Amino acid sequence: MTRCAVIGATGYAGAELCRLLLGHPELGELILSSASSGGEAMSSIYPNLVGAFSAGGSSAILVDKAEAIARADVVFAGLPAGHAEDIAAACAAKGALFIDLSGDFRFGADEATYSKWYGKSYARPELHAEAVYGLPELNRAAIAALGARKSGARTIGNPGCYPTASVLGLFPAMRGKLAEPGCVIVDAKSGVSGAGKEPTKSSHFVECADSIAPYKIEGHRHLPEIEAVLSTMAGTGVSAVFTPHLAPMGRGIVATIYFRLAKAMSAAELREAYASFYAVEPFVRVLGEGLVATNRNVRLSNYCDISVHLAHDGKTAVVVSAIDNMVKGAAGQAVQNMNVALGFDEKAGISMLPPAF
Repeated sequence: MTRCAVIGATGYAGAELCRLLLGHPELGELILSSASSGGEAMSSIYPNLVGAFSAGGSSAILVDKAEAIARADVVFAGLPAGHAEDIAAACAAKGALFIDLSGDFRFGADEATYSKWYGKSYARPELHAEAVYGLPELNRAAIAALGARKSGARTIGNPGCYPTASVLGLFPAMRGKLAEPGCVIVDAKSGVSGAGKEPTKSSHFVECADSIAPYKIEGHRHLPEIEAVLSTMAGTGVSAVFTPHLAPMGRGIVATIYFRLAKAMSAAELREAYASFYAVEPFVRVLGEGLVATNRNVRLSNYCDISVHLAHDGKTAVVVSAIDNMVKGAAGQAVQNMNVALGFDEKAGISMLPPAF
């Protein structure tokens, strides 16, 4: 049975990883590490996990991440950017699979872009050059090949939450050349959990309740990730206007995406193009005519719901993409990446349906 470690276990993404991994059929032991909560029981911090560790080992949280790495076959890290390289190196030395939920390994060998947007440099560029971007719908074969390696670095950079919703909403249009070359517009709303567990002024209840607030309009660090992935999907350079908004909800992302059609199509034809493209994908659901994707219908699940529409001019596509930012946008996608890399059933541990309300 696979032994998994979660470093940064007490953050929101770390707690979601615990929730999902404790229900995974291939899990043998779950090892937790947190620099701020060492010695505590995970269930004392997150009471939803009371009793959950009885079959999966101790719920005590370790301070020492080195010990957690030493005991694990798969290591997940839910830490802020700038902390993943040392973990990746330690995992490479012992041959463990490493899945990083920060932005550290999302740009591959492109240190210049990473440095520009994250203000940090690569200390071990060779690790980044070998890493795989962990969007299964795009890189499933590369993720599986990485997992099959017998030695060396096996690092997966888990995508950001905004990029996941945005690029999945555009993948069929980019790959099928359905969008006019040039710029796409992504207008996205996220729940407050996307800001992380550490409170800030903007995430304070009185600041974010009863209001939707655009932020980082001049440039969000997820923009270069969105543009890089869309360019890979399209096979040519794609620029995007990306405007994130903080919405008064705990979790979820809804991205409304606009692009000009490259050729005349009806709404039904465009919807069918999307449905055919995603027909074999276990976690992308293209909705039928008359339905609109909302975060309510993907909450607590690993699904991305997509609805496809045409604006009144008949020339502008409007695509709505909805995910749970903590599941498909973070922990669930990380587990999906592990499943693909290790040859497990891709839906193992993350097959739950969203609640009805």
